[in-house]
Amino acid sequence: MPHLQFQLFLKQLCISYVLLIGFSSSVHAQLEFESPPIDYQNAPAENPVARLHADLVAGRVQLEYSEEHGYLPALLDALDISPESQVLVFSQTSFQLRKITPQKPRAIYFNDETYVGWVQHSDLLEISTADPNLGAVFYSLEYSPAKQPSLIRDQGHCLTCHASSRTKNVPGHLVRSVFVDRRGQLLLSAGTFNTEHSSPFSERWGGWYVTGTHGTMRHMGNAIVSEPDALEKIDREAGANLVSLDSLFETSPYLSSHSDLVALMVLEHQTAMHNHFTFAQMDSRLADHYDGIMNKALERPAGYQSESTVRRFQAATEKIVQYMLFCDEFKLESPVAGTSGFADYFSALGPKDSQGRSLRDFDLKTRLFKYPCSYLIYADSFQQLPQPVVDQVLSRLEEILTAETVEAEFAHLSDEDRQAIYEILSETLPQWKTSR
Repeated sequence: MPHLQFQLFLKQLCISYVLLIGFSSSVHAQLEFESPPIDYQNAPAENPVARLHADLVAGRVQLEYSEEHGYLPALLDALDISPESQVLVFSQTSFQLRKITPQKPRAIYFNDETYVGWVQHSDLLEISTADPNLGAVFYSLEYSPAKQPSLIRDQGHCLTCHASSRTKNVPGHLVRSVFVDRRGQLLLSAGTFNTEHSSPFSERWGGWYVTGTHGTMRHMGNAIVSEPDALEKIDREAGANLVSLDSLFETSPYLSSHSDLVALMVLEHQTAMHNHFTFAQMDSRLADHYDGIMNKALERPAGYQSESTVRRFQAATEKIVQYMLFCDEFKLESPVAGTSGFADYFSALGPKDSQGRSLRDFDLKTRLFKYPCSYLIYADSFQQLPQPVVDQVLSRLEEILTAETVEAEFAHLSDEDRQAIYEILSETLPQWKTSR
């Protein structure tokens, strides 16, 4: 085959390869992160749990064992997670499902990046975290009082549930609301709900315990289905406005007696926000990877971006911006309040501007936050996104926050909201200052 024809053949082969991958990204996107450039299973993790693992191996950190809770208190302290964040789930939605019942719910503790699950009478802790490059990464820590524990990274089993359409087809976290029977088993035939800040209140927290007040609104928490053939008979009234769980199960084995409503609402927002970050990060890297193949095949400049790549960046950016600014957030019909110290703890984390305002300040009357812009804008998962994505998000935010006429999608933000958010970001976000 003449040299020119051979070169054309190679170009056509590369184009076919990229088109095939591009097609698969819309149909089987959950498979793409397993190979380069992401290489989920083999790429080194760079997250708080990975750093703690390195410290444990090197002997720089030791975890103290508790007879009552194993390594849970020490692990929470090492990861800077407050016990006030405790929420309780009694649906069997963990791989330790046989140990979970309405009488022995699983406790989940979390901060902005990391989640720790504790189950009574278990010999291990479940841990997951948001990795800036890999999305959700999963670990376990087995109890062994005789020696210091080690953190074991999951080899892909968790991705069966945590890399699906519910997580935008990337390794992610999710909060599910399900119908549950008296044993904690899911009634999947009744359907499930993927819960985030846009979810109707009435569809939230099936299979979860909930402590807090919420006026006339009703949810699915604190209730089991006694008649699987009559799901409409789920007793929402009995589970409403509970400030104590003592009548439902024995709470003394837990670090807290609460499953705070405000903590649950924060959890729902941040799991979906992280999934948006992960999708944008992986999709951008994949697009650049495909462009690299095409640029070489077509002898284009190395940094050339195709129109399809530009469109992918723009689409991912817009989804981040819309979710970050709480577009489509469910409007609360009654004020809500938690029962633990979570709200005070969380809002004190800051950062605050010169007027003492923070993106963590709660509203809890008609919406979750007083200043509707996600506090996760400060997280590594956002700040370490590909620079073009970060730049586009910040530019788009500035455009929305300073526009004379607000776009329809952002009409929920008053002029006062937009001004306050702009001022808070101007004083508290280094990337905002340097990019202006």
